[in-house]
Amino acid sequence: MVKRTLLLSLAVLLFLGAIAFAQMTPWLQWTFLPQNHMDEIIGESSGENAWYAIMETGGYDKDRPASEYGPNSMFHETKFYLDKIREYGFSNVELARFPGNNTWDAVKGELWEIEPGRQKLASYRDMAAMLATGSQTADVTAELVWVGSGRREELEGKDLKDKIAVTDGSIGSLSTSGAVGVISMNSPRPYFDPLQIPWGSVGGGRGGGRGGTAAAAQPTVKFAFQMPPREGDYLKKRLLAGQKIKVRAQVVSEQQPTDVQNLVWFIPGTDPGAGEIIFSAHLYEGYVKQGGNDDISGCAALLETSRVLNTLINENRIPRPKRTIRFIIGPEISGTGLWIDAHKEIMARTLCNINLDMVGEWLSKNQSFFCLIRTTYGNAHYINDVMENYYRFVGEGNREHIQNRSNFSPVPRRIVAPTGADEPFYYSIETYYGASDHTVFNDWGVGVPGIMMIAWPDRWYHTSGDHVDKSDPTQMKRVVIISAASAYTIAGAEDNMAMKIAGEITSNGTSRLGHQLVRGLEELNQATTENLSTAYQSARGYVMAAVMSEKDTLAAVNELAVDKKLVADYIAAMQKSIDGVGNANLNALENHMKAVARKLNSTPVVLQLTEIERQASKVVPRRTPAAEQNGRPGNREALAKVPAEVRSKFPVKGGLNTAELQCLINGNHSALDIKYMLDAQSQRKADLQDILNHLEILKAAGLITM
Repeated sequence: MVKRTLLLSLAVLLFLGAIAFAQMTPWLQWTFLPQNHMDEIIGESSGENAWYAIMETGGYDKDRPASEYGPNSMFHETKFYLDKIREYGFSNVELARFPGNNTWDAVKGELWEIEPGRQKLASYRDMAAMLATGSQTADVTAELVWVGSGRREELEGKDLKDKIAVTDGSIGSLSTSGAVGVISMNSPRPYFDPLQIPWGSVGGGRGGGRGGTAAAAQPTVKFAFQMPPREGDYLKKRLLAGQKIKVRAQVVSEQQPTDVQNLVWFIPGTDPGAGEIIFSAHLYEGYVKQGGNDDISGCAALLETSRVLNTLINENRIPRPKRTIRFIIGPEISGTGLWIDAHKEIMARTLCNINLDMVGEWLSKNQSFFCLIRTTYGNAHYINDVMENYYRFVGEGNREHIQNRSNFSPVPRRIVAPTGADEPFYYSIETYYGASDHTVFNDWGVGVPGIMMIAWPDRWYHTSGDHVDKSDPTQMKRVVIISAASAYTIAGAEDNMAMKIAGEITSNGTSRLGHQLVRGLEELNQATTENLSTAYQSARGYVMAAVMSEKDTLAAVNELAVDKKLVADYIAAMQKSIDGVGNANLNALENHMKAVARKLNSTPVVLQLTEIERQASKVVPRRTPAAEQNGRPGNREALAKVPAEVRSKFPVKGGLNTAELQCLINGNHSALDIKYMLDAQSQRKADLQDILNHLEILKAAGLITM
């Protein structure tokens, strides 16, 4: 029996290896959509058109005039995109406004040396990032004092009262130093680009923690300027050489009233009840920081995607899909969140979200990969595998080694913009990461699985160098093709497409299960006699969690079906295949555990559930109707009302990923299952008692039953 199990385990591993090898077959490329539909999408997509939109609104950092502020005005970017959307034939575009707050606005920022010579050191007009956000109106003449990086020991003995501190550290480290102002030459990547400076702020960072003053000290710094490392180094050397330098700093700033401006438009499907796919991107991260790639490129790609699909559908080059495709751009997270909270009825019929953030980067120039950020296990969905299909198609069809092949095996699909880079498509499929608009969709109070497309790393991220010259028309064309094809695949999917998607999930899922297997094998390899049992339990948990996630992903495909029984039977068969691979992986882990035990001269592990694990295995939380109807604000309000005595009775230590825990509550997963799924996605192991306690708090809030 042991021999048969080992052979089966080896067969599974060989199968996984065969899958990995099969992905490198340049003579076989496929997509969910038929070739004629892909030809239309590829041909219509214009990387240059999208690049021009970045240039028009993100070509350089500029002062936002006072006329753009106020509830009856429009920001330049909003008006540009509104006009373009209408130009592209959309009559349903909505400017969705919500009340906002006052925002800091710079009017003037000049820093001039006046002794021993006279020269301009920094100007808001030259580079908007030179004047730190939050700087207050001031007209100050003061001496400069070099303070190094602003560490406690570097500030000792320095009298900074009424002086301006010069540092190669952060502005925030000197906020309570006694200085009236700061000049910083700090840069995140000074050796890569000596001209870039970050978008800094007065009062940000760690405050007085590094300045040597008490944590409760009040900030003294009223304004701050930033200099590129290249120029700042000259000033630093002069101060270190003992020169006495006096400057005049002139700052004028105001508080301007703002409102939240979202643009929303859509391509209607043939069946209003069939559901929607929603694209998102953010046009603003506040109203001072501006970024050509972060995230004007996402908005530009989203705009071009809508144009391409609308043109192809209206010209009858591809059929109108049954589902609606909707687009939203506005302030990051805050704007998206307000619109989502106001449209629960749309969220209830939305199948998934495709979020575009920092997508336009010239990959080789940025030393980047174009990443697909998948959903978590708590939002398991087929959108991940649909997107991966088109990533792979573009990537495998535009690889350097393929482009160098002979006519015997030609380039399957050359996707290069006329004025763009002719280079491979460097891409990577990644696990979940938040920090963008898709987090709002993924919130358990919204329940819409959302992925993110993003180029990372970005060498000009959140700096003065994030302009259109770092973007690439070829990259934009590829992004638009992937976006349009993925959304259109889901928008038009019926039974046959649903089964194609389920088949691809099963294939990809065996590879993902293989990753969890090898992760568990390595954990066993590192085990000692003392922790072998713990390592074995963790390794099994990774595989079991992955199996549950893959089966949940397959189950999500049922929402695309017309013939519910036909598709459900197919999916059930695929889920059984996943179970088979999972069981084989568990057998492989058992055999490997025994081999490790022999190496350690230890007894093989026989796992038994502890008392708390037995208890947790019987606890199956389910969401209440209130939790389904509340949305984000309602669920948060309900949690906030849980009495302190209940929270003290069920304490939860820090570190528990409660957001993901809540998403994992689907009426099928037990509390023990939830622990396995949390552990499989994190380096930190979740405490089972913390999980049970948080479930009690959710129950007290009226959000779940158990």
